[in-house]
Amino acid sequence: MSAKGFKYVIEHMEQDDEATRALPEWVRLEYAHMLSLVGPSSSVHFTSLSSSSIPPLTSYLSAKNPSAAGRAVPTTQPILSHLPALSPPVDASRVCLLDPKAPAVIAPADADRFDVFLYGGILGDDPPRDRTAELRKLGFEGRHLGPVQMTTDTALGVTKRVIEDGVELDKIPFVDFPTITFNKHESIEMPFRYVRNAAGEPILPPGMKAHLHADLNRTIDDF
Repeated sequence: MSAKGFKYVIEHMEQDDEATRALPEWVRLEYAHMLSLVGPSSSVHFTSLSSSSIPPLTSYLSAKNPSAAGRAVPTTQPILSHLPALSPPVDASRVCLLDPKAPAVIAPADADRFDVFLYGGILGDDPPRDRTAELRKLGFEGRHLGPVQMTTDTALGVTKRVIEDGVELDKIPFVDFPTITFNKHESIEMPFRYVRNAAGEPILPPGMKAHLHADLNRTIDDF
């Protein structure tokens, strides 16, 4: 188990909500969840945000999880500008890109090799759009998290389990493509891999199930 603190960087690639100029609710739910997943000495950096989205995101994270909000570092800077601005600055050789196409799997030994873990997020596209390709061009060393697509908060949580807790990837319990049941008439299949809890259920961000149900009802109402 590593006592070292790490920086988890989400290079933001989603568009703001056209009406509010803020982040969509599902993105904010995932970002808030990330703060509860990392270790107490670690931080989560949200890079390449629009200037209009940062104040509402900061307020949202503080309201959702006041005790962990201090771990959030939102910025308009892209990753290459953010690294030298850190205190202390981080060299690109100490950055690990979580890349589905990387030849090597993430392992506990990578805690000594890297200080920053970078995600091209949100990663949860179905089908995957390989958004990591833009970051791959920057030359960071990569590691993969297995063959099945994860949501970004799941990917971050899995990285933390491996890097900070020293758990091998194949020892983490997963559930693939789970069905989320809202009631006896309504359910939805999620096209991703999740960490599963002791009851065998996928670990979702708090509030995500209700958001999915509301979104499902909105979709039905559109017909």
